[in-house]
Amino acid sequence: MLEYYFKYPTVLRRLRNGALGTEMDGIARHLFDLGYKPSSAKLYISRLGRFSEFLGHNARSTVISQGVIDRFMLSLHVGSPRVAARTVIEHARNIVPDRFSTPARRVIADPDGPLLAAYLDHLRHVRGLEPKTCEGILKGARRILTWLRDHLPGQPFSAITGEHVLALMQHLLSLSANHYTRSATTSYTRGFLRFLRWSELNGQDLARFVPRTPCWRLAHLPPRLSWQNIQRAIDAIDISEPSGTRDKAIMLMLATTGLRNRELRVLELQDIHWRTAEVIVRRTKGKRDRVVPLLDEAGAALADYILHARPRVVSALVFLSYSPPARPFKCAASISRIVRSRLEQGGVELSGPAGAHLLRHSLATQLVQQRRPINEVADLLGHRSIDTTAIYVKVALPQLTGVALPFPGGVS
Repeated sequence: MLEYYFKYPTVLRRLRNGALGTEMDGIARHLFDLGYKPSSAKLYISRLGRFSEFLGHNARSTVISQGVIDRFMLSLHVGSPRVAARTVIEHARNIVPDRFSTPARRVIADPDGPLLAAYLDHLRHVRGLEPKTCEGILKGARRILTWLRDHLPGQPFSAITGEHVLALMQHLLSLSANHYTRSATTSYTRGFLRFLRWSELNGQDLARFVPRTPCWRLAHLPPRLSWQNIQRAIDAIDISEPSGTRDKAIMLMLATTGLRNRELRVLELQDIHWRTAEVIVRRTKGKRDRVVPLLDEAGAALADYILHARPRVVSALVFLSYSPPARPFKCAASISRIVRSRLEQGGVELSGPAGAHLLRHSLATQLVQQRRPINEVADLLGHRSIDTTAIYVKVALPQLTGVALPFPGGVS
């Protein structure tokens, strides 16, 4: 595999004559499979070749210790050489772990670890919540435990009283910036206190002391963009670069199907039914699959990306990151950055957060304004309750004027 990157026999002999000579081809194949650009892979292999030569002169054992790696790092210039060397050595450690000694790691005991692990198990298997939801709830639980440790040091959970709960809520609500976070804080706290009672750590119904904070979900209009602004931003994308081809497909898929951020990131190639022009959306927030239509423009952009711009790596997921190594998107922020940057490059003025949900809101608003039945909009968005879709009715002002009743005694 080294011949794919290097053609000079002297270079190939030097790479294969070092202490890692027998593993060099396998490491090169690993970098190729990860989708690294040839220039990046050559840089990493060259750094690993230097490390292999260093081992031949400095390592007394076939097992590579962390001390030898540290001495090699000190022999390099500060900056890019060390970064590249550290990266490729980690790759080598993963490919041939037998050649490296396992560094001793200092384990810091987490006093709340066992309880949080039990709480996570309760959230997943008793309440049936999704992992992403559990992350936020566990963060809230850790804040609660930190406050209890500071104010009730050494006391068991059975010592918590209603007065403590009120003081706790005063502290937590003071950290909240708006009514949404205040409502979420009270909800998470109420759930954790119920878990304490459920697990028999506290026999009282402490959840009843948590105040209820008002949060009127339908009090505000959903953020949205006009289709003209979205289309202008999509048309401004330069598809001469692979990233532009991918981003155009992402924008069109979000704007025409109403996919959520996570639904787009976990979309697989087998979920696209080209002949019927449909996309199967699996593992949704509502825990049920749904089918969304694949419009002509979105389908053409998606096919162009898959055939000509998608990285050639082994992955069932449709959309991949171009940052080496090419891989699926790990978090929602990556898609949000793409959406925001493409909207800004298209000259769209943004006054708040911009991500997949902004395009989802915009699609729902557009469909309601086109007088599409609200149940069809709910089915497209994957809402289990039509009440969730009701917020979009507020933007259909022409339709709402026909609902208004005449004012008694007013002009007819």
